[in-house]
Amino acid sequence: MKKKDVLKSIIVEFHSWNLPSVIDREIELPLNSSKIISVVGSRRAGKTYLLFRTIKTLLDRGVDKKRCLYLNFEDERLEMTQQDLDLILQAYRELYPEIDLEKTYFFFDEVQNVNGWEKFVRRIYDTITKNIFITGSNSKLLGDEIATSLRGRTLKYEINPLTFEEFLKFKDFKFNFKVDFYNSKKKSLLIKFFEEFLKYGGFPEIALMRQELKLRALQEYFNVMIYRDMIERYNIKDAFVLKYFIKRLAENISSTFSVNKIYNELKSQGIKIGKNTLYDYMEYMETCFLIGLVKKHYASILKSELGEKKVYFIDNGLLNAIRAFDKKNLGALLENLVWRELISRYEKIVFFKEKRECDFVVDDKIAIQVCYDFTDSKTRKREIDGLIECCKYFNFKEGFIITFDDEEYLLKENIEIHVVPAYKFMLLKDG
Repeated sequence: MKKKDVLKSIIVEFHSWNLPSVIDREIELPLNSSKIISVVGSRRAGKTYLLFRTIKTLLDRGVDKKRCLYLNFEDERLEMTQQDLDLILQAYRELYPEIDLEKTYFFFDEVQNVNGWEKFVRRIYDTITKNIFITGSNSKLLGDEIATSLRGRTLKYEINPLTFEEFLKFKDFKFNFKVDFYNSKKKSLLIKFFEEFLKYGGFPEIALMRQELKLRALQEYFNVMIYRDMIERYNIKDAFVLKYFIKRLAENISSTFSVNKIYNELKSQGIKIGKNTLYDYMEYMETCFLIGLVKKHYASILKSELGEKKVYFIDNGLLNAIRAFDKKNLGALLENLVWRELISRYEKIVFFKEKRECDFVVDDKIAIQVCYDFTDSKTRKREIDGLIECCKYFNFKEGFIITFDDEEYLLKENIEIHVVPAYKFMLLKDG
């Protein structure tokens, strides 16, 4: 079958089937913004369903579905090169000659799979319509490609796995703290959901999946991310080294890490790999939304860029798919989960480390420690002392200690300390 005929088949197929039901997320894409709407985020985080939600909004407003041209470039039937992209317009025009292209909405899912896509999108934007929505599982979708061809013409939205509030919506569970916090049955159910969220994370499909299937599905997510978004895209020759590197990072969640140390480990095993290659791998992991880095606070921007960093994973479920779940790691898992919540709320996140350490400082205004169990006396002292030193350094009047289920209020050295369960912190958004 000719490529144009394949395109026609796919376009008609989309127009003939009903959109799947969609649970609303906290992100809503604007319509008629006169900008190209770009949605980036990890695989399976919900980018496609966000496009479907936008299409449904258009249909609810009376837009004919035939005016929505949706293509997913991960469809194996679409083996396209840059030279083939104009066939999309040709196929659509031949299918619907009566529809004015200026009134068409273009939805291109995982568009980064076609080299040169940005020039095609730019041509549509300049000559046909501003109604363009694109998604990609690679942060460089809004990096090098857009910097050259689409600068100033895009609005970027980043979608990550579910927040805890969204997770509860997927579970169809409503919790009113003013009333339900004192209902032992509802509170127990809330904590049960939070334990599930802590262990299996917030990918939408996983949230709705039977528990016995979750881990296997998460391992499949990880393998696709590794092979399609890193090994194939960047032509990585040694998959073993990449996987080993990722697993070592997973073992160091919430701690500062050393690429040099991992390099020496590989070297001692007779594995030849350049140190710069490991740094490249780290960048690839960030680019495909597998990990995020938190820098140490320094007064100097240069020192901050070159100094110590901590690594966190975009989803707790992925983390537990990479390394075996162990209750000894609950503290690190909770810290990873809090980081995920913070990146959905704040722009700037660093960690503080002088004589003592504080896990997070956000937007230069809030200090946060994370401590799974706040009942141990040594742990209490360490967390409180680190928070107080951080608050004094930044001249903060208060700080937070996020726990699994402990809650209290402390006043130490004129610093107000709010000890708050993580589920409460995530739902009330006091920060």
